[in-house]
Amino acid sequence: MTPSTHRASVTLPDESTAKRVVDALSELFFEDQAAFAAFERPDGRWDVTVHFAEPPDQNLLRELVGQVVRQDVASTLVFDTVEAKDWVKASLEDLVPVAAGRFIVHGQHDRHRIPPNKLGIEIEAALAFGTGHHGTTRGCLLLLDHVLKAYQPRRVLDLGTGTGVLAIAAAKALHGKVLASDIDPPSVRVAEENARLNGTGDLVDVIRATGFAAPRFAEDGPFDLVLANILANPLRQLAGPMARHLASSAQVILSGLLTHQAPAVIAAYRARGLVPLRHLKIEGWSSLLLRSVK
Repeated sequence: MTPSTHRASVTLPDESTAKRVVDALSELFFEDQAAFAAFERPDGRWDVTVHFAEPPDQNLLRELVGQVVRQDVASTLVFDTVEAKDWVKASLEDLVPVAAGRFIVHGQHDRHRIPPNKLGIEIEAALAFGTGHHGTTRGCLLLLDHVLKAYQPRRVLDLGTGTGVLAIAAAKALHGKVLASDIDPPSVRVAEENARLNGTGDLVDVIRATGFAAPRFAEDGPFDLVLANILANPLRQLAGPMARHLASSAQVILSGLLTHQAPAVIAAYRARGLVPLRHLKIEGWSSLLLRSVK
């Protein structure tokens, strides 16, 4: 049976309203329960879409959105079911290669178009997030490219790996081992498959874990470089555990947060002894580079 996701979508008048709605909804759901997207229309309005693994409580969602916007706007929430395999495969077939520094993320149909001086990362249709076309993935790859120009970390972690793009990129660039983790079993399988597809199956070790709640983090750490492309609230909650697993002067790349959420995330990590070095903003999303000063 083809797996499916459950979708709720609404069109809002402006970016500020869209951000308030996303913030409100992200407080209600954990990262493994819902995935959020917000995009501007040509007319200036914003579409907010939420994908759920399980059918959501429609009345609860309308009530929550109605607390942020007018009730008549909340009543326009549309709910439907999306066949995940079909729409992901169709969308990836139409995507062109995306360059981010030395990295190019591409599908099998573009394998022959990768220049010899670039590191290609081949990602095919999968039920996991991260194709390189999203602003957060691209931002992380750009920051990773920047970091590796002057820094050679020995212990690398990709937390919330999704399709494994970031772990594969780090493994290819460093010719070294990378620990990758995800809370979602399908993502773990997809990341393992993509690592093998890209010739890094022996370098990328993917485990299932919630946050840092697995012995492997203590065994493989402390980490010199951590990449975490998840969501703003989980990132804030993980500031303490992450700081405890960092080596001295470690570098951290964070994304998955809307631009207006960046100050709160930066504050959470600054309180744990990390200072911001760079802040990329792509398509309304922020990607952060921080360094541990402990």
